[in-house]
Amino acid sequence: MAKAAIFLAEGFEEIEALTVVDLLRRAGIEITTASITGSKQVTGSHNITVEADAFFEDINFDETDMIILPGGMPGTNNLDACEPLKAQIKALADAGKRLAAICAAPRVFGKMGILNGKKATCYPGNEEFLQGADPQTTEVVKDGNFITSRGMGTAIPFGLAIIEEFQGKEAADDMAKKIIFRQ
Repeated sequence: MAKAAIFLAEGFEEIEALTVVDLLRRAGIEITTASITGSKQVTGSHNITVEADAFFEDINFDETDMIILPGGMPGTNNLDACEPLKAQIKALADAGKRLAAICAAPRVFGKMGILNGKKATCYPGNEEFLQGADPQTTEVVKDGNFITSRGMGTAIPFGLAIIEEFQGKEAADDMAKKIIFRQ
């Protein structure tokens, strides 16, 4: 079974994180919400507090098939400041494992230099941080082992793209139909 982990920092964008978690769990993909804050209670950018499944330290990265970063401010900056998380992102990138980020969060990958030569998208105004990437304006961009998306309004297509990555287009299309997305 595929395993993904989505990382929550204070000020994360709630819809971007929880839509992905919901869709992946509906699809039977194991996804763990992991706090980088030292507390399982993490408050998003719109003052919604959620309880993470685990702490960053609890994640077995050797068994993780994808790291997912939600956007939001200051959540993205807090993810970017988490050196242990960035070390794991780099390790997964080097191993050719999957990485996904939405809204402002693709800038974490860009600032690390791991988007070099890749097409990527992000929340408008963050393109300057996609160092070495070819910025796109489509809802979701998949290039190699990276999936990036633009923002809260693209959270469903982003989640469906992750499902497609793990289970194929038919599974993603079936999920879209089940949730009455763009019928």
